[in-house]
Amino acid sequence: MSLKMQKESETDMSSIMNGRPEDTTGREQREIAVYDLLDRLGIPYERTDHAPVDTMEACNEIDAVLGTLICKSLFLCSRQKTDFYLLMMPGDKPFKTKDLTHQIGCSRLSFADASYMEEFLHIRPGAVSIMGLMNDKENRVKLLIDRPVIEQETLGCHPCVSTSSLKLKTADVLDIYLPAVHHDPVIVDLP
Repeated sequence: MSLKMQKESETDMSSIMNGRPEDTTGREQREIAVYDLLDRLGIPYERTDHAPVDTMEACNEIDAVLGTLICKSLFLCSRQKTDFYLLMMPGDKPFKTKDLTHQIGCSRLSFADASYMEEFLHIRPGAVSIMGLMNDKENRVKLLIDRPVIEQETLGCHPCVSTSSLKLKTADVLDIYLPAVHHDPVIVDLP
């Protein structure tokens, strides 16, 4: 992120903008590609820019600004590293693999290496997001969504970078975005 963008982000996190940034100078192509796709699909979104976030506590501050739940997105894999999963769940909920494995028929799950995240979703740790599924052309990653996420009117996520966050209507994500990127969600129930 450029120094100019970082200063604007640090002082402007309370600002909510509609749609893409007017000036994309200094922004990563992976972020711009998200805006291009959302605009092409006609999906409206709100955006806030901020300093890089890497904790759920920082995401909670962004939740307050956007007025929505920023989902915790976990990139997981099977023990053999043959099956990969993107799990979306409420950020305040603890994750225990045993609560998920029996629901998806996988004997053992762990966090996938960052190299797979970059290879399949073209994102880096700290920016894991449902938006990365647009880059998974071979459908290597299965999407898992904890039921409370789909029960919300809106959801928040990163546009494949950890310096901006988006607020989208959940229905637009489920009914427009996911079909466009050829991913069907599996709804799970985590305690």
